[in-house]
Formats: sequence, C-alpha cells, structure tokens
Amino acid sequence: MSLPHALLGLLAVRPRSGYELTKEFEGYLGRYAWQAGHTSIYPELGKLAVRGLVEVTHEGPRGSRTYAVTPAGREELRAWLTAPPSRSGKVRNEEVLRMFLLSALDPPDALSVLRRIADEAAAGLADLRAVREVTGPPVPGPEGFGILAAEFGLRQYEAVHGWALWAIEQLEQHAEPAGSEAPAES
Repeated sequence: MSLPHALLGLLAVRPRSGYELTKEFEGYLGRYAWQAGHTSIYPELGKLAVRGLVEVTHEGPRGSRTYAVTPAGREELRAWLTAPPSRSGKVRNEEVLRMFLLSALDPPDALSVLRRIADEAAAGLADLRAVREVTGPPVPGPEGFGILAAEFGLRQYEAVHGWALWAIEQLEQHAEPAGSEAPAES
C-alpha cells in the first residue's frame, strides 16, 4: 500500500483538510493499516495536486486547505484497488522472519515468544471485537468505511492466536521432560 492511495481513498469518502487526514492516521487507520504523520501527508497532498488527482476545494484561516479527489484521482484509486498487489520480488515481513528463526532460541525462550504472540493477538482480537460491536454489519459505500478492514483484522488476529496456541502445543509436546537427560556414562 502507498500513502498516495491511502489519501485518495480517504478523500474519495469525503473532502478533508490535511489536519483531518492526519487525525485519520492517528486513529484506527494508523494503528492497524498504515502510519503516516503530517510531515508525510502535506507534501504528498501537494504532489497529488500537481498530478491532478486531488484539488483544493476550500481555503480557510491560517492557510488550511480542504482537498477533494478529482475524477482522475478516483480512477487512479480504482485502478490500484482492483489490481493485484504488486510483488516486486522483495519480501520483507519481519514477523514471518522471526517465526522462521524461532527455532534458534532455546525452547523456554521460544515458548515465551509464542505466549507473548498469543497474548498480543488475544488483546488485538478483543479490541477489534469491541470496535465491530459498535460499528454494526458491513454496508456498502462511505458509511461502511473501515468495517470490512476491521473484520479482516479480526480474522487475522484469530488466525495468529490459533497458530500461536498450536505452536506452543507443538513445542510443549516435543520438549524433554525436566530431569530426563540421558544418564552420564561412567
């Protein structure tokens, strides 16, 4: 995902100022999907305007500007959303790398990491379940903004939690019972 597309998506829902966009990234969007601060957002809005993908619809006090997506911006967003994700050949997923390397730890440390992952997933699951209770069922259009993403996140947390519990069980089943080392030869 890219910041320009995130901005186009937010502006496709409704026009907003740079300040309002920054606040969106400080909420659920930044917590679960994509982080960006005002030092990235404002320059990107300028670039999108130069490309004709957004336009300033209102100028307010202290230089504030309200931006709206243009038809060209909607088409760019549509093209990006409907295309398969780009696979540049470079895969960088720190969480998966850590799972590949988990067996390099002593079993007690590996179990500690897995328990932490299970606990974090359970906490994230509880948070998103609370969000979903408030939002109600998914609806099409701007009224449903974020609800599908919340459900996606909920299911990811469920999967990670289930995997972590399974991995803990696997390590515990194959761990040597305490005091069962082979007797020393005399």
